[in-house]
Amino acid sequence: MKIISWNVNGLRAIIKKDFLKIINDLNPDIIGLQETKIQEHQIPEEIKTLNLYNQYWDFAEKKGYSGTALLTKVIPLELKNTIGNDFFEHEGRINYADYGLFVLLNIYFPNGQMNENRLKFKLDFYDQILIFLESLRKKGKNIIIAGDFNTAHKEIDLANPKENEKYSGFLPIERAWLDKLINQGYVDTFRHFDQSPNQYSWWSYRVKARERNVGWRIDYFFVNQEFLPYVKNAFILQNIQGSDHCPVGIDIDV
Repeated sequence: MKIISWNVNGLRAIIKKDFLKIINDLNPDIIGLQETKIQEHQIPEEIKTLNLYNQYWDFAEKKGYSGTALLTKVIPLELKNTIGNDFFEHEGRINYADYGLFVLLNIYFPNGQMNENRLKFKLDFYDQILIFLESLRKKGKNIIIAGDFNTAHKEIDLANPKENEKYSGFLPIERAWLDKLINQGYVDTFRHFDQSPNQYSWWSYRVKARERNVGWRIDYFFVNQEFLPYVKNAFILQNIQGSDHCPVGIDIDV
């Protein structure tokens, strides 16, 4: 089974940039999208041509903002857009799908760059997610967490770490949460397979950052340690254009 995660930075925009062809060529079993930036009545007609996929959406109350989608060939046993905390669930950031063997969380984590309030919101969101994950593990669930985490973990995960260590996205307090996630038994699947530098998933549109590969790795697949033996590969598809992010993914043996 191939699972893809992609921050599309506007679904209506990326539809015009070979999105459908890319999805058909990749042929994943499950696709988690972030930052769709649409309301229900704005779902592009072209999406309906992906008739192999059941489609589930989480829309932000604010128009043109955030939003996630789960496109899946396999119908989940349970699907919801909640982690049980209403405070975090008006921005269209979560798809939860229980497939039996595993639970998949497709998440668009908040960006903390705007101001201190948004940084606090991001950190509180992180904490609530971890509480929710641990509640699932106590029930014996295997977990896949996919999406745009909006934080680079280690210095290897961005091109200019020293210049960015005082900015949200690479703050010690943000990186410490990823440390905590790992210390509690979750595995960064890409780094499990690949320790090489210059592996990024997001590039600023400014100063031709993508052409120079001045990027950040902020899109991840994490799994609980117990599920790791099912993960056969993890990858970053840096050559795929259309967004300021590229798709990332895993292959699992089910």
